[in-house]
Amino acid sequence: MARILWLTEHYPPSQGGMAQSCDRIVRGLRAAGVEIDVAHLTRRARPWKIEREHGGRLLTAPLQDDPEHALRRLWTVLAADETSYSHVVAFGGTYAMLGAPMYASLLRAPLITLLRGNDIDIGPFSMRRRDVLRDALNASARVCVVARSHRPLIAALAPDTAVTWVPNSVDMTDWRILPSERDRARRWRAGHVASGRRTIGLIGQLKNKKGVGFLLDALWASGHAEAFHLLLVGEVEESVTEWLAQRGDAVPHSVLPFMERYELPSVYASCDLAALPSFYDGMPNVALEAAALGVPLLASDAGGLADVADDEIGFTFPAGDAHACRAAIDRAARAAEAELAKLGAAGEQRVRRDFTPANETAGYLAVLDEVG
Repeated sequence: MARILWLTEHYPPSQGGMAQSCDRIVRGLRAAGVEIDVAHLTRRARPWKIEREHGGRLLTAPLQDDPEHALRRLWTVLAADETSYSHVVAFGGTYAMLGAPMYASLLRAPLITLLRGNDIDIGPFSMRRRDVLRDALNASARVCVVARSHRPLIAALAPDTAVTWVPNSVDMTDWRILPSERDRARRWRAGHVASGRRTIGLIGQLKNKKGVGFLLDALWASGHAEAFHLLLVGEVEESVTEWLAQRGDAVPHSVLPFMERYELPSVYASCDLAALPSFYDGMPNVALEAAALGVPLLASDAGGLADVADDEIGFTFPAGDAHACRAAIDRAARAAEAELAKLGAAGEQRVRRDFTPANETAGYLAVLDEVG
């Protein structure tokens, strides 16, 4: 059975979608019998340590203000440990991709690189990241992506590198809206959303690539601003805050702070639609989480969103197309409640069928078997 050295900058207790995805994938592989030692290249000020986890170990390696030292010190730890690894995995991030090819060479193990959204969306156009990305891709026996559309970007940097699509997943056995959460959502709507308005949720780290300002402009231009109530949950950029302040009550909205995943079901229950108007993206957890709970998507076709969403489960448009985005908003505003319910039910069935942890784990197990 495989034993993996897994390098990542994103692993609990770190927050965010990347850490959630990393934890989910590692747990799935460990449950399938794969031994995994996770080297967490954390940016937090934490002590160096090695801890036992179910199915492997956790090596905490704080980068702090000297990441080169941290990577070299980690090799000192690995060399002294004399553990034999069948594979080295880089789970995205600049320093994971910087260190992994060297470790793979020293350990004489094949390298598998798991790219997330920003790695391949921004990396090729970054003076700081591009060489690191290119070196990691060319050193990899296999590259795994969460969006089919990322393949051409990889081919432009590393044309001879094999690429496999393994989409993200959501575990629906414990991802549901409880009656108490449904009641909380009803109370929140009664106190914040005017009767007759539909709530559009924008949830997560709402950065430039997420197209929040683009959606706001499209909503304003569509003439349907007063038909909706915007619920922004997470890190909202100052430009978005200023845009909303300038429009005042003309664009009804609420802003809530970043929430952990277990706090979000009541938020999704408050929403009639979940908006993902990204210019480019990986496969956002929010898209799968919302669809799994029966919330229709108002989404672009950026990155992995094209692999998840279409007009059978929501209202879609080409990324960056303002006219098409306005048209999607118009369709959402005019849709009957029965249509929204049908879209939500179709989304739930799609996630339950196609985006399961079992499918995700099987995809990575197949890669491990193929890359010996």
